Amino acid sequence: MSNAVHAIPMTDIIRVFLKLGTLGFGGPAAHIAMMHDEIVEKRGWLRRDEFFDLVGATNLIPGPNSTELAISIGHRLGGRRGLAVAGVSFILPAFLSVLCLAMLYVRFVSLPILEPVLSGIRPVIVAIVFLALLKFRESALRNVREGLAAGISLALAAMGVNEVAVIFLAGAILSGSGRLSLAPLALCVQALPVTGSSIFVFFLKVGSVLFGSGYVLLSFLKTELVDERGWLTANQLLDAISVGQFTPGPVLTTATFIGYLLQGGTGAMLATLGIFLPSFFFVAVSAPFLPRLRSSPVLSRFLDGVNAASFALMALVTAQLGMKSVVSVPTAAIALSAIGVLKFTRLNSAWVILGGALVGHLLQL
Repeated sequence: MSNAVHAIPMTDIIRVFLKLGTLGFGGPAAHIAMMHDEIVEKRGWLRRDEFFDLVGATNLIPGPNSTELAISIGHRLGGRRGLAVAGVSFILPAFLSVLCLAMLYVRFVSLPILEPVLSGIRPVIVAIVFLALLKFRESALRNVREGLAAGISLALAAMGVNEVAVIFLAGAILSGSGRLSLAPLALCVQALPVTGSSIFVFFLKVGSVLFGSGYVLLSFLKTELVDERGWLTANQLLDAISVGQFTPGPVLTTATFIGYLLQGGTGAMLATLGIFLPSFFFVAVSAPFLPRLRSSPVLSRFLDGVNAASFALMALVTAQLGMKSVVSVPTAAIALSAIGVLKFTRLNSAWVILGGALVGHLLQL
């Protein structure tokens, strides 16, 4: 039996969320604005207060906010079937776009002519992440306690403490749960071989603990896949993030690109399934309890700590990747120019990435 609040035909839900996934450039804020326009203003499927109630609810559970909003809207419109078809329809265009670009990347990236293009793109990606970090700071560091939690998290991460441990420790500190130990959260990473199961399990873990901006994903990928497991190089990671920026839909389809680099089409499918599956699970399980969760002071403080730690992790990896990609006066100029353009204009980031690629090619960086 459907538990939908509004009974909307499945074909209509599929059509609308395929459209949103295909045209959804610009990141989570743009995605949410497009959903509001399509769902509330144009079609009247939800009231304005219902819509923003769901927006607030997505901040209480791990995962990419705009994707979870699509899933939550689908649940509200069509029950569990609506939940599934809305989420899949929103993710599918990005998955297919990233998969195609990953195939081209693997085929042509070894050509010397492409290296200057990629060298021009990478500083732009650092600029995009830096600006996202500044926006995230507004909600993650609102008082001294959250600032201290972020500082502690930054120090621990710099010393090599696992990101999951850092996130949960910060949440426990601010929620007052002093008995929480680092031991069960250490989740030591071994140098596992690249297999389908190891790809799926890694991205399943990331999707299960990822709070805040989708760019926090960078920290998990940099630490585990680049530094500890050696599955990727830092440049490959930046290239993966640039593809996620250049395509519509969720930034987390970066996982699709990385999965393809690691194990072809099978790896792409498993990585995508792993990183998004927790979002479907958390929305389905939490929907009946969200009003109660939102009013919990302990959970609220825990999430404050999680956001502060996520900000710290994102700041650390932004600095590390910046040192890898901004390595000369021209690349520094590209990064600074990208920051200026993105901050003071409404130009889509995809055009700025193209501009970086053109400059890199012209200057033969």
